[in-house]
Amino acid sequence: METRPPVPPFTEETAIKKVRGAEDAWNTRDPEVCARVYTEDTRWRNRAEFPVGREAVKAFLRRKWAKELDYRLIKELWAFTDNRIAVRFAYEWHDDSGHWYRSYGNENWEFNAQGFMQRRFASINDLPIAEAERKFHWPLGRRPDDHPGLSELGL
Repeated sequence: METRPPVPPFTEETAIKKVRGAEDAWNTRDPEVCARVYTEDTRWRNRAEFPVGREAVKAFLRRKWAKELDYRLIKELWAFTDNRIAVRFAYEWHDDSGHWYRSYGNENWEFNAQGFMQRRFASINDLPIAEAERKFHWPLGRRPDDHPGLSELGL
C-alpha cells in the first residue's frame, strides 16, 4: 500500500514537515499536485463548500486558483496529536480587477495510517489590503526557506 511520509503518529518534527509539505504543494497552484496528498474519499469543509473525494478537490482547486490570482501561502503548525494536525495560515492574492486580499484561516487535518489526509476542515476570512501592504514577496512557487513565516511577520 502506498504511503505519504511522514505518517502518524506525529512528532513535532514530523508535523512541521507535513505542514511545510502542504504549503509547498498549495504554492504550486497545481490541483493535480495538491490532490495527491488526500485520500480518494477525502472529506472537506472549506468556507461554504464541502467537496468529497479527490476529483471534487481538484475541481474546487481549479475554481479557487482561477479566482485567486498570484496566490502565495504560508502555513504554520499550531498543534498536533497522533493522526491530527492543526495549522494556521495566511495567503495573499488578487482578483481579476487587481484588488488585493490577505486571507487568514485555520485548518484541522486528520490523516490515515498511510499519511494521506482524509479530512480537512478550514475556516477562512478575507481582508482587503492595498498592494503596498503585501508581505509575501517571493517568485510564484515554493516559499524560500529564508522568507519569514507567519510569526516572524507578526501575522
